[in-house]
Amino acid sequence: MKKADRVLHALVKLEERYNKGISAREIGEEIDLDRANVSRYLNKLYKEKKISKSIGRPVLYYSIKEESSVENNKKNSFDRVLLQQQSLQVPIQKAKAAILYPPTGLHTLILGETGVGKTMFAELMHNFAVESNVLSSEAPFIRFNCADYADNPQLVISQIFGVKKGAYTGAENDREGLLNKADGGILFLDEVHRLSAQGQEMLFTYIDKGQFRPLGETVKTISVNVQIIAATTEEPNSYLLKTFTRRIPMIITLPPLREKSLAERYYLIDYFFKKESKRIGKSIYINKQSFISLLLYQCPNNIGQLASDIQLCCAKAFVHYKSKKENHILITTSDLPQHVKKGLLRLNEYRAEVEEIMQVKGEILRFSFKEDIQYHTKDDNVANEDFYEGIARRLDDLKSSGLTEGEINQTINIDIEAHFQKYLGNLDRNLKKKDISKVVDLEVLESVEQILNLAEKRLNTTYDIKIYYGLALHIHNFIERMKKGLKVYHPKLNLIRADYPEEFMVALEAVNIIDKRFEIQTPLDEIGYITLFLIKNVLDLEYGQKSKVGILVMMHGRTTASSMVEVCNTLVGENHAVALDMPLNMKPEEIYLLAKERVINLNQGQGVMLLVDMGSLVSYGDMIYEDTGVNVRTVDMVSTPLLLEACRKAVLGWDMNEIYESLIDVGKFKQKNSRKKTIKAKRVIITACFTGEGAAEHLQNIIETELAKKYNFAVIPLNILNRKEFLNSVNSYKKKYKILAIVSTVGIDMVDIPYISAAELIDGSGINALERILGTDDNYIKIGDSLHKHLKQVDGAELSEEIMQVISNIEGRLEIKVCDEIAIGMMMHTCFLIEKLKKGEKGKVFKELQLYKNQYNREMGIIKECFKVIEKKYNINILEDEIGYICKILLLNSQWAEN
Repeated sequence: MKKADRVLHALVKLEERYNKGISAREIGEEIDLDRANVSRYLNKLYKEKKISKSIGRPVLYYSIKEESSVENNKKNSFDRVLLQQQSLQVPIQKAKAAILYPPTGLHTLILGETGVGKTMFAELMHNFAVESNVLSSEAPFIRFNCADYADNPQLVISQIFGVKKGAYTGAENDREGLLNKADGGILFLDEVHRLSAQGQEMLFTYIDKGQFRPLGETVKTISVNVQIIAATTEEPNSYLLKTFTRRIPMIITLPPLREKSLAERYYLIDYFFKKESKRIGKSIYINKQSFISLLLYQCPNNIGQLASDIQLCCAKAFVHYKSKKENHILITTSDLPQHVKKGLLRLNEYRAEVEEIMQVKGEILRFSFKEDIQYHTKDDNVANEDFYEGIARRLDDLKSSGLTEGEINQTINIDIEAHFQKYLGNLDRNLKKKDISKVVDLEVLESVEQILNLAEKRLNTTYDIKIYYGLALHIHNFIERMKKGLKVYHPKLNLIRADYPEEFMVALEAVNIIDKRFEIQTPLDEIGYITLFLIKNVLDLEYGQKSKVGILVMMHGRTTASSMVEVCNTLVGENHAVALDMPLNMKPEEIYLLAKERVINLNQGQGVMLLVDMGSLVSYGDMIYEDTGVNVRTVDMVSTPLLLEACRKAVLGWDMNEIYESLIDVGKFKQKNSRKKTIKAKRVIITACFTGEGAAEHLQNIIETELAKKYNFAVIPLNILNRKEFLNSVNSYKKKYKILAIVSTVGIDMVDIPYISAAELIDGSGINALERILGTDDNYIKIGDSLHKHLKQVDGAELSEEIMQVISNIEGRLEIKVCDEIAIGMMMHTCFLIEKLKKGEKGKVFKELQLYKNQYNREMGIIKECFKVIEKKYNINILEDEIGYICKILLLNSQWAEN
């Protein structure tokens, strides 16, 4: 027997013995032959197409049976998948057992993160059942997503079990359920955690007895033979009844994409490209650099996102192919989404594995639908097949409208990205849901999800994870306030209702979800706040500042307050301040009721400044706020000069915080408002929500609990209901404090202050970011003091702080995290660069600048823009060479932030 034949014989023998791929080492040990020689013979057999092999380390070899390999492949689709996805070995073994278990298989629950391929896996179980003759080739596979009708539990139950005529309003006929339709096959229930308790109980009754009753049926039972495969992204014990989970004997957990090898990811990419090739009807080409980016980029939403990102690349390349009438569909770096391009930055980390995978690949890779796709799924439906035809029709329509080629490409690409962003937004929301569940009740989260799904359908838009977090925190705190009997007040309710009628009407529908679930009556003012979350670019709201802060003076004595107010109004020239005298024989209860009435009457939407002399009056502000929701700030030890200052600025249109801060500056009083505390630190972090209470204070508590013991700083909660007032407040605090960051329930884009979302704070990444900002700030201060001694043209201490802010802005704009050592090094480098430029000297020359710029033109542009404030102040021009060098250092030494 020739040695090559001995190697092949040993491979077949070992493969049958162990039922897995075999390595060269194992074969060498079996036939007592040197491993290098075994590898040589195996490669020869591979070239002769007598065996197949896997990609990656160790390389595993598989025999190809002479007898109809096609027939053999059809017999075991699971084994075919296992050839490419070794991480699925345990799940596949369990799935086989579930299908083959006598007499009719085991009901199964599939667990895994969003996008790991639970639906695909369930379909493979059905394929395997047919191939194993457990099910007939006509056996149905019925898929149902329980989340599609989650806001109507009765409708979900009727879909699964059917419904009897008259069971509820609108049930005009008997209707067959999915259990009936799946008889003799498999019913796949996706997102089964969205099934109500009643639905779960009906389902486990079927599992126990093999019988069920349609909704509304009280006598007749129906018997069917259906295997249930359910799937969920959640912890089973958190959402599913124990009586339900106890009846599911087989639980399978699918691994996320990050736990798969690059070889496994390669096969997935190969499959998805061939799938798109089949849809288009043509081969798809991609350059090597772009393919490596897809192989390495961080893909938090798993296989679902990978498939979506690949389709987005194909769609953009298809636009070029059609609009420019090119010969081939070629994907280049420009067609990749920005987050995919970042994959190349991880090449050094995975270079050996990438070289192993790409060793036989050229500079251009080709994927053709004519080659065998390794496995098919049932979601390749006609609607998806029309995707590229839709792009082609859209291109034709745009061409006929007279637009230029550039305008056409820009428009069509915006449409394509919006299509995919909606899908990825939903994936991201599901992925992050577990993080916020640590601080917000699960019932609130489910309600928020229903509200945003409703709003997306009604308003034809999408909402990202930050809105999801912000609304969840807001509703959580609103419900807590309602439980305590506290009132809700919205000063701009009528303006919101008039300017955003569509969003307001959706908010009206949304509160029905809240009211039913929590058995409360949501006030109209709260509907105004929910509307704000549904408005895109809510911080662009800016209503005219016609209303002014009210001034109410309360003092003991029969005419003390009246006399002071009379003098003040005369000097100001306007009867703005209002007096409320408190005779000593008047009961406190009576004066409080009068004060509350005056505050309500005085409030024009900007709140009321309460100036008092002493005693119990100091606490009235808090009490009135709790009773009415009107923003009241209290100042004690009032005097005529103090009142004059407050009244003059109120008449001029200053907002509440501006007036309040100006009174602090002249040192006329000490703050007694228990809701606000004196700021002693020089550094502050601002938290913000629509009210300045509730969620903002919740965020404040999280920050102080985690970081207050380690660092010296203060947290200031602010409201963002009025953009001008919020920005004025921030600018006012800037004059006295160093604002390190803003943490908010809605997005806030300020050039010179880092923004951290409530989502990031809750999932832990925000706390890490704040700790890093605080720690880095300490280091910058020390280094800045040291640089001050070495720099002659500039103030080193001042410049180091300014560059620290620039680097922070770059991180935010590019969504990267630069380690402290690199940030400090970059700060020092830039300080000395500016010193050289001020002297008239030149900076560093960047080799191959144009090549680097071609790949990272966007990133260099953002960095250049962030440095404009430095260039303007120091009257210098930082050349592209230096910008390229800074860009390269930052990108090579950073981690790309997860959204």
